[in-house]
Amino acid sequence: MLRFETSLPTHLNELAILVTARRWNSELEWAIHLGDAGRAGLDPAIGEAIRTCSLPDFKGDEAAREIYEFARQLVETGNVADADYAAIVARWGEVGAVELTAVIGYYSMVAMTLNVHRIPLPQGMEVSLPIQDGVLSKMPAAG
Repeated sequence: MLRFETSLPTHLNELAILVTARRWNSELEWAIHLGDAGRAGLDPAIGEAIRTCSLPDFKGDEAAREIYEFARQLVETGNVADADYAAIVARWGEVGAVELTAVIGYYSMVAMTLNVHRIPLPQGMEVSLPIQDGVLSKMPAAG
């Protein structure tokens, strides 16, 4: 349900999942959701920036910037700054904020499960996440 039925547009839901997958260096989760994000209309340049842990150019898309920053903070610190939380609530309501938090938490659990159990990529699928062993990926703040 979290993947398909939230109040967030699909491309923004997938953006939150990409931030989560990248933070936990989950290649399978990344590969699957990068494709889903593209099909949902997320700018491929945003995905590439997240892949390289660079600041995405949101090209004035404030909703995408807010989702990125909320997800980035939550997976990095386990919390979100009051102003960033308020921005999500103002745009998507309390329900949207809860759904976004749940999506990030759920896909964190999925990433950890895939990582711990060394679930391989399907044959023919390639991923290039720059990963340093033992280091979680950190992305820059959107400001």
